[in-house]
Amino acid sequence: MNNTANSTTHNVHLAIEKNWDGKIAERSERASVIFCVNDQQLGIQIEAPFHGDPPPSAPAGEFEGLWNYEVVELFLLGTNGHYLEIEIGPHAHFLIYHLCGIRQVARTLSPALCKTCIAGSGWEGSLTLSLDQSILPFSHVNAYAIHGQGADRRYLSTFPVPGKVPDFHQPGYFGYIGDL
Repeated sequence: MNNTANSTTHNVHLAIEKNWDGKIAERSERASVIFCVNDQQLGIQIEAPFHGDPPPSAPAGEFEGLWNYEVVELFLLGTNGHYLEIEIGPHAHFLIYHLCGIRQVARTLSPALCKTCIAGSGWEGSLTLSLDQSILPFSHVNAYAIHGQGADRRYLSTFPVPGKVPDFHQPGYFGYIGDL
């Protein structure tokens, strides 16, 4: 199997089943992300429970600060140390950063497509993003689901991260794509 996601056509499935610190999350909170890189295009599919948090005040589309709302996030680390932070909310808001170092935003990207659908107690989302060669190939990944407000705020992850508070910008703790 290819150890990086560059021109792979197979899907990589990430189960978001743990709290950010590694404790097992409640089954009703768990989400999943499937992604595939094909011909410099990234496709993402999300399935998550809908927790009914208030949506952002802006119409669907790009929204700065989306991480403060109900959201699923995908982080993809390139072999050059650059990484993507892709956030998608159940109300079709998104935020995509290309970072050139820890929390160093090089630029904001726009997807070719971002669709979501809330159905009962769950939601699904899909996003398509064109990639440039500067970020490829991807070597490591992590996915997160965030919901709730105030003291009830919950942070889930595929691969746990250390610290006293959730900090998702820790590429050293992302999972190696070749092992997935």
